[in-house]
Amino acid sequence: MAFFNSSPATGAGSSLKGRPRWGERIIEKVIFLNGVLAIIVLLGVLFILLRQGLPALVETPIHEFLFGTRWYPVSEPPTFGISSFFVATLWVAGISTLLAVPVGVGAAIYLAEVAPKKVADVVKSLVELLSGFPSVVMGFIGLVLLSPWVRELFNLNTGLTGLTAGIMLSMMSLPIIVSVSEDALRAVPDEFKQAAYGLGSTRWEVIWHVSVPSALSGISAAVMLGVGRAIGETMTVLMVAGGALAMPVSPVDPMTPMTAAIASGIGNAVQGGPQYQALFAIGLILFVMTLFVNLIAARVLEVQKRKFARE
Repeated sequence: MAFFNSSPATGAGSSLKGRPRWGERIIEKVIFLNGVLAIIVLLGVLFILLRQGLPALVETPIHEFLFGTRWYPVSEPPTFGISSFFVATLWVAGISTLLAVPVGVGAAIYLAEVAPKKVADVVKSLVELLSGFPSVVMGFIGLVLLSPWVRELFNLNTGLTGLTAGIMLSMMSLPIIVSVSEDALRAVPDEFKQAAYGLGSTRWEVIWHVSVPSALSGISAAVMLGVGRAIGETMTVLMVAGGALAMPVSPVDPMTPMTAAIASGIGNAVQGGPQYQALFAIGLILFVMTLFVNLIAARVLEVQKRKFARE
């Protein structure tokens, strides 16, 4: 009787093992192809940037291209120096990061740890709605509303400055930082928090010593996404940064970040000409900057993981 009962189960188990799982195989292939496609697209972009941008770095020595202060694409011979664009990019991205990161991470902590669920859902929806605003609309808001305020506050000739661009970019980076950080904080296991409360910790101590360290990888990813948005944004900075080619020495100077230089110059550049290639070289440098930011983020996460492993 025992043999009779065990035989069907054995047969069913063997039939399940031998059954082809076509659905799982198709999903695996699709995921694999998506990964390969992403790599191909990335390498394609890098190839185009190298093909179009390297001739400019050959014609103009790289140290002159990076550290030169004169950008005269129509002179004879043309002169290409992007240090003023590079410094302007650092000004704008730095201002945006300094404003957006504390506010964004603080808002994420409030939504994930303090706010009632209904309030958190409404506020998060409103914050994410901000990310749907087109960059040209944000630039127009900065041009009409923020620029006059900056001009009057600092007694300037114009309110189109790096500070104006940085403030607008911080508003555009804020939804990404808030959303990703809040998701990372909510993903922290509740057992960690309950254990800390059981040891007599206050809510602030649990947030500072348990929730934030546990979600640090997600928060770091949110910050890097925000920085990447600030570095790569074009239309807003083109409209409100001022467009000056001179070297900016303070955040209230008009300036031209690298993305704005590409956008404003590509329409007048002859395809394949020196200015065209120089603009692609700027794009190549932006690509390297973004890669460098990502490498720093990966290094920070690795150090943080080792720290928690020792603890």
